[in-house]
Amino acid sequence: MISGLETPTSGQVMIGGKDVTGFHPKDRQISMVFQDYALYPHMNLADNIAYPLKVRGESVAKRHDRAREVADVLKIGHLLDRLPSQISGGQQQRTSLARALVYPSQVYLFDEPLSNLDAKLRLEARGFLNHLQRDMGMTAVYVTHDQAEAMALATRIAVMDQGRIVQYDSPIEIYRRPATTFVANFVGNPPMNLVPVEATQGDGQLKLSADGLTLGGLPMSADIATALAAGKTLTLGIRPEHLAIAETGALNTLNGELFANENMGPESLVTIERQDGSRVTARIFTDDHIALDKSVTLGFSREHVHLFDNTGNRIVEDGERAL
Repeated sequence: MISGLETPTSGQVMIGGKDVTGFHPKDRQISMVFQDYALYPHMNLADNIAYPLKVRGESVAKRHDRAREVADVLKIGHLLDRLPSQISGGQQQRTSLARALVYPSQVYLFDEPLSNLDAKLRLEARGFLNHLQRDMGMTAVYVTHDQAEAMALATRIAVMDQGRIVQYDSPIEIYRRPATTFVANFVGNPPMNLVPVEATQGDGQLKLSADGLTLGGLPMSADIATALAAGKTLTLGIRPEHLAIAETGALNTLNGELFANENMGPESLVTIERQDGSRVTARIFTDDHIALDKSVTLGFSREHVHLFDNTGNRIVEDGERAL
């Protein structure tokens, strides 16, 4: 719809303060990088990159000069005589990007441009895109299923669940304060731990209980009271990095049987399995091997606890709820 290839059923597409909803795609000043790169196999890289200038009637000399200029920036200037089949996937990705950049645009659209690259190349390309966006100051809409890409590249993220935007915010706010359990489980690697709990109210405090959970009372708020009125089953959320190995009998803990102890180099991922079969993962920042017994207790601070109501929406103490 932004590019003009589909017509919205309602609303407007605004670019630079102008309503372009009825504009033809070629009149919108938009460039697009496709998931499969969509390079012309019979053209060399120079002609592929310069093609947007060709359809706009630019001279051969001008479009070749501009193609070389952009290719040099993207470190593929030495490959301009080659066909797409004669270069690597990473070089094809940069060629597709060069074609998008060769003609100045108001908005650049990226449709999962790194999904066809291997892990190492994907990481390099992600860093390059991050640098390029900040260096050029481009406005870009970037679609990805990889939350690490979204966190690394975006200034604003729209998280979609079943075709609806469930949260729109800066990357750090989405990570720190996910609006729903879907966002909490989607953003973060490993994702936020989500534990169903039974909630009761007494002495002005919220008390939560579940197998293997010990937790002191939490302060009540209007939003918590509203959530309790709708259902006594809530969801407790804790990020893996906010869990640590604790002593048995400590307050604010989750207990379970050791399921996995993975040393990743600078950190270890310790996963326990609770009585109900659910698993909780802690990220421990150490390069030493952690020796653990079969029964493991993970501790946390109350300030790192997130609460979600029985519909999966985050309960916010100040009465405000994210979109």
